[in-house]
Amino acid sequence: MILLATNKRDVTTDFIVRELQKRNIPFFRLNTEDVGSSIMAMIGGDPADLRLNAGERRLHLSNVTAAYYRRPQPPEFAQHSGVTGEYLRAEWSAVLRSLWNALEGRWLNSPFAILRAEDKPRQLALATRAGFRIPQTIITNDPDVAREFTSKHGSIAKPLRQALLDEGDAGKVIFTSRISTLDYVSNDEIQLAPAIFQQEIPKRRDVRVIVVDKQVFATAIESQHWSETEVDWRKGIRKDLEHHSIDLPVELQHACIAVTAALGLRYSAIDLVEDKNGVFWFLEANPNGQWAWIEQRTGAPISAAIVEALSR
Repeated sequence: MILLATNKRDVTTDFIVRELQKRNIPFFRLNTEDVGSSIMAMIGGDPADLRLNAGERRLHLSNVTAAYYRRPQPPEFAQHSGVTGEYLRAEWSAVLRSLWNALEGRWLNSPFAILRAEDKPRQLALATRAGFRIPQTIITNDPDVAREFTSKHGSIAKPLRQALLDEGDAGKVIFTSRISTLDYVSNDEIQLAPAIFQQEIPKRRDVRVIVVDKQVFATAIESQHWSETEVDWRKGIRKDLEHHSIDLPVELQHACIAVTAALGLRYSAIDLVEDKNGVFWFLEANPNGQWAWIEQRTGAPISAAIVEALSR
């Protein structure tokens, strides 16, 4: 049995479910926000013997051969607020952590490996060792260092970690932004938090690379046709943004696989830039990045590759 750890709103997991059903592979979809409505037991206190009853569905961890950690959410308890709700979330979250630990060695990407792999400075170092070109980069909250760097060449700035600001029902995404000057930013503002400053690479296009074990699916995103997507192709959410599959040079495919493995992963979504001379530059690797829209737009068989990896 394959375990899918996710949430009920995750459309990407729907692609995996469809592929599993097509192949008649048994699976258990665990929408973690609803885990508090389950009945669970760890016989002998051993998480390897964890059993979970969710209505008519039964999960016994000893039957799980592989697991896919997608986008699980904290347990929700709509009927309980305040300290009671916090207590229930903490207790059920502890159960989930025990479950994650017990599945070590069976994950496509372990949640703990995902956490370690989200370290962007580490990604840049590993990408350099794998042979990628890296834009000139500093990570700082020192106003003098930031001003000196951005005065030398065209630059962009982006968050070191937190790209989504939770503002109730309307969250705000911090996109990568072009920095023409820091003259209008105070020292106090720069000092508030470290940020990534990079040399801006004049683009021909963006490239999203999905790595699943030894398989590489590269998609060109023609971001330079529209002003709002020149710097960050996610900005503006254009439905007419052209996507098409491309073949990366073999050495770059090997570099993508090497970076993924060095991060302790079997899956990653790597963002590259192809400059106007056809040279590829590494930006970052998302250890749990989205891919379903690429399969929809290009037909790349990513869900099949993931199911095959889980089946192995």
